[in-house]
Amino acid sequence: MMTKIKKKTRYHKTPRHLSKDNASKTTKDSKLKIIILGGNEEVGRNMTVLEYENDIIIVDMGLQFPEEDMPGIDYIIPNTEYLKGKEKNIRGVFITHGHYDHIGAVPHLIPKLGNPTIYSSDLTLAIIAKRQEDFKNGTKLNLQSVTTDDEIKAGIFKIRFFGVNHNIPTSMGLIIETPFGFIVHTGDFKINLDRTGGDTPAEIAKIAQLNSKKVLALMADSTNASQSGHQLSEMEIQHNLDDIIRNASSRVIMATFASLLGRIQQIIWSAEKMGKKVIIEGYSMKTNVEIAQALGYLKIKKGTLISLNDVSNYPKNKIIILCTGAQGEDRAVLMRIANREHKNLKVEPGDTIVFSSSVVPGNERSVQRLKDSLYREGAEVIHYQMMDVHAGGHARAEDLKLLINLIRPEYFIPIEGNHSFLRHHAKIAQDAGINPLKTFVTDNGQIVEFSKRGGRLTDKKVPADYIFIDGLGVGDVSNIVLRDRQMMAADGMIVVIATVDGRTGKLVHNPDLISRGFIYMKESKQLVEDTRNKVKSLLKDYNPKVSANEMYLKDKIRNEIGKFLFQRTERRPMVLPVIIEV
Repeated sequence: MMTKIKKKTRYHKTPRHLSKDNASKTTKDSKLKIIILGGNEEVGRNMTVLEYENDIIIVDMGLQFPEEDMPGIDYIIPNTEYLKGKEKNIRGVFITHGHYDHIGAVPHLIPKLGNPTIYSSDLTLAIIAKRQEDFKNGTKLNLQSVTTDDEIKAGIFKIRFFGVNHNIPTSMGLIIETPFGFIVHTGDFKINLDRTGGDTPAEIAKIAQLNSKKVLALMADSTNASQSGHQLSEMEIQHNLDDIIRNASSRVIMATFASLLGRIQQIIWSAEKMGKKVIIEGYSMKTNVEIAQALGYLKIKKGTLISLNDVSNYPKNKIIILCTGAQGEDRAVLMRIANREHKNLKVEPGDTIVFSSSVVPGNERSVQRLKDSLYREGAEVIHYQMMDVHAGGHARAEDLKLLINLIRPEYFIPIEGNHSFLRHHAKIAQDAGINPLKTFVTDNGQIVEFSKRGGRLTDKKVPADYIFIDGLGVGDVSNIVLRDRQMMAADGMIVVIATVDGRTGKLVHNPDLISRGFIYMKESKQLVEDTRNKVKSLLKDYNPKVSANEMYLKDKIRNEIGKFLFQRTERRPMVLPVIIEV
């Protein structure tokens, strides 16, 4: 399925079905509501709703990655129950940039919301369209490309854009004209005056001009509000990457986010300066690079990129492997390399492995285990806490204060971050002179209202709880529990108990199996034995130097034994792995 992206337009009129008379009415009882459905009590799942009478616009539609205490959950998306019955009022969805915490919920939510037009940059829309192809029965999206010179009329709202620094090109903030004044939404941003890499230049002059517009409210990124000073310059990162690549005596393996296109550009520039070749490993990273290169946002000289099949044609000190897995993800490239499960790559003594991204909260344990495994293999590991190899994509305290002073809003609403981050940001705003009574720290779902009488943070809330995506569908916690009960009632369950050496991950004893409601084990001796042998093969000790990774082993058993039993029985019992480390 190919989703067509409409070309950018200088001015987009209100859709014909809207009543201009209705759009122009402003009464003393009219209210502008701002509702943050996700992103204000976590990092990710960003989604904001602006509603004025019969007109609604949405800013961003992201996912949140699960934490370690959420087994079986792929990711989490916002709850849109409040919008049920209001689908016809949605005038557009505006996406600030192409990271998954801002676009990841699109395939799940857009069909439920009446398939409204999605407005964003050509790069962001291309990433959205490509991801939509992974959903076989996905909706054909209505995509409208814009630049920061464009203006969109969406019902009573008028939306303009301004470029911001972030670590993916074409990131933008929004200037939303409402009946009560301008609302500015920054999206993710930082202030980087020394432009390098593939980021978008911040349109500082356009931001400064907002001061004269008397901005009603500023909604600003709080992710790094607790960090003092200014965000690290990308120029400094470029110098450090150059030094690492120049001085490496053997291969360099660089791990980062697949969507961190600015960092990918810097690594490619370094490779080209040093006369080295780059191999890109990881489906999502390859896809993003192809999209960005085709649209002109990544500059790569001919011959820089080579195939993994050609690696033997070059000296090891001329090879850079750029891959996913800096967060310790189970099936990402770096984890498979470390566990000796990659078909063509393994860690070699002398390799320099660089984690060129900070650790997402909740991933600390997985990342530490991965680093330990790589060290055991004889690699040199470099990460951002040892050396400046990652500049965050989010403004720090002094940058946030600068933005507030440039815009001078009447009201301030910190967004995007855990509650403590929002509180830090509120303190920064108050230090910059914003009235504490006009600073609204909201929970997800809490309604902020503006009227002719001013603004207020209400005590009213709309549903904003987690919606879990677990690979089989969309549902809240009770739906997952119900599905589990239905699965056990229909197909039963099987418990796989494996005792492994905690230092190596090696299987110590024959696996034990317990069946409830699936098979009668005494009458299915061959299937039981075959299942045991399958578990043994899955837990074969590929790398005795690497310690056991309990979550990784459990996921592996759950997925592979589930497939194996379905092939043999055409039933899907719930597989519950139990790993005992000794």
